Amino acid sequence: MVKQKTIKASISLTGVGLHTGKEVKITFKPAPINNGYTFVRVDLEGQPIIEADANYVVNTQRGTNLEKLGVKIQTPEHVLAALVGCDLDNVIIELDASELPIMDGSSKYFVEAIEKAGIHELEAKRNVYVVKEIISFTDEETGSEILVMPNDDYQITAMVDFGTKVLGTQNANLKSISDFKTEIADSRTFSFLHELESLLDDGLIKGGDLNNAIVYVDKEISEKTMNSLKVAFGKEEISVKPNGILDNLTLHYPNEAARHKLLDVIGDLSLIGTRIQGKVIANKPGHFVNTQFAKKMAKIIKIEQRNHVPVYDLNLEPLMDIHKIMSVLPHRPPFLFIDRIIEMSESHIVGMKNVTMNEGFFVGHFPGAPVMPGVIIVEAMAQTGGILVLSTVPDPENYLTYFMKIDNVKFKHKVLPGDTLTFKCDLITPIRRGICHMQANAYANGRLVAEAELMAQIAKK
Repeated sequence: MVKQKTIKASISLTGVGLHTGKEVKITFKPAPINNGYTFVRVDLEGQPIIEADANYVVNTQRGTNLEKLGVKIQTPEHVLAALVGCDLDNVIIELDASELPIMDGSSKYFVEAIEKAGIHELEAKRNVYVVKEIISFTDEETGSEILVMPNDDYQITAMVDFGTKVLGTQNANLKSISDFKTEIADSRTFSFLHELESLLDDGLIKGGDLNNAIVYVDKEISEKTMNSLKVAFGKEEISVKPNGILDNLTLHYPNEAARHKLLDVIGDLSLIGTRIQGKVIANKPGHFVNTQFAKKMAKIIKIEQRNHVPVYDLNLEPLMDIHKIMSVLPHRPPFLFIDRIIEMSESHIVGMKNVTMNEGFFVGHFPGAPVMPGVIIVEAMAQTGGILVLSTVPDPENYLTYFMKIDNVKFKHKVLPGDTLTFKCDLITPIRRGICHMQANAYANGRLVAEAELMAQIAKK
């Protein structure tokens, strides 16, 4: 089991926003289990929180931009990529401005800060979505496409083709997220000269200089543009290198542009909110297609989690048969409602019951239309959980189990004679002093039929 991770200690960096030119302080802080990545605007009243959620994406023209209840976060993709690349699940990111610092245009400095803070393992299982079939999204206007296919690991391939001689066609691959720090993290953002002219005319890239953005010269530079670039970058002289980029920068890799696009894909797809086990192939990726794909994936995962039905091989020899169950539980027929225990660990248990027409309750519930009473289903789930808590004592035959609380009970579908019920109970909190607090679900015919939050306690006879 892979456990969730956060950082050991808080650490801060300062830099400027690429588009606003404003200095910003960013602080990474440890976060609790299932927190995910959350941004906190400490410069605003109430210090509002914005989750790294694809549903908050509002604009992707010059980077990925999030907004929740009027509060904005600009260009978080390089930071998010660093968090994923450092194998973190839960981090709080405090900011005193809306735009994250551009640093050198890559994730390098964020990765270094995270490594300095250290990694802390949390006592909870990492949530991972295992891709079972190809899922894709295509932007018809640009021809950009992203798809994910089943794979044993999280891998990414990015292919870029901007139709220019200076850049050409490039590919980048990441076979394992553990290689992010050495192969992808220091790949810097880039722009074409024609894009740069437009941004300069609009008064943007105020925080830009020749150290945080690679500029590919895809057209002849006019004297006016050259003078504007000198002012924007604070340089007395600017020239074009033989490889077609502005001077003062040396490429880290021949395919640095493709590697940076891959970096952006990792950052944008973190907005799905769940780790992915699958191979991502991105053809001509950009923030729009990346985030649209993230939204699609998040929706699919949410639907599958809501409707997820675990599958168990009922033909295998059970962990506990009816005889072993009766040696642990004090219940006896006709008030024993589980036939087998299929799985059990320190934090979960799975039980089973075959529902037959011979059940005594069908005589009156209802004559001519037999339906298993909901209270009996809840009792069966509780008995399953009772075995889990009784397994923590050396002499379970000397204990009785008692209900303490039942919350959030929902009945989804009828259970009829001939159905096979499976019960899955997961601990909400660790068992303490014989008290078991659990989420219990009952399944039949490939669907959820009942659910409840239960609390029970064992006590000596």
